[in-house]
Amino acid sequence: MKFHMEKTEAFLRLSSVFLLVLTAILVGVDHQTKFVFFIRRKASFDDVNALLVLVYVDAVVAGYNLLRLFGECSMSAGFIKESRKESNVKMAWISLLLDQVAVYVAFGANSAAFQASLLAITGVPDFQWMKLCDKYTRFCFQIGGALSCGYLACLLMIFISFISAFNLFRLYSPNKLFLLKSISG
Repeated sequence: MKFHMEKTEAFLRLSSVFLLVLTAILVGVDHQTKFVFFIRRKASFDDVNALLVLVYVDAVVAGYNLLRLFGECSMSAGFIKESRKESNVKMAWISLLLDQVAVYVAFGANSAAFQASLLAITGVPDFQWMKLCDKYTRFCFQIGGALSCGYLACLLMIFISFISAFNLFRLYSPNKLFLLKSISG
């Protein structure tokens, strides 16, 4: 069962790396130029700070998952020797916490970019912010596709966190966890 769990975790990590890199590339190269009232206007991802942050966050989280993937592969191949159980418990806790941080940061960046994109779609007449997606439709569709990939990557990383939690809590025995002593004597 452990081998299947490792293969599943590796597949999920590789898939999330692919989706995060795809999100960063789709947002990073997205731009569209239009002529508005004889003026050339360009819509780009760096016009909106949330999209700029999304590119950086997704690149960092993809790098983290790639490092973890190579670390797990080197441990399963025997390049890194497993030591005492206490260090395994500590590494499992660190693994779970880092996986949780990666999920929350990626989800927060995607949600902030989604909120900023929603303002570009609807506009805010009270602040005289016009709808940008009426003029830059290709730009908005590409951002929408990138955000979909980002949310799918977050969903995959949630499953990775479930696996990390399982790997952590399987190291604890029920007797040690509840401080129970055997009643045989």
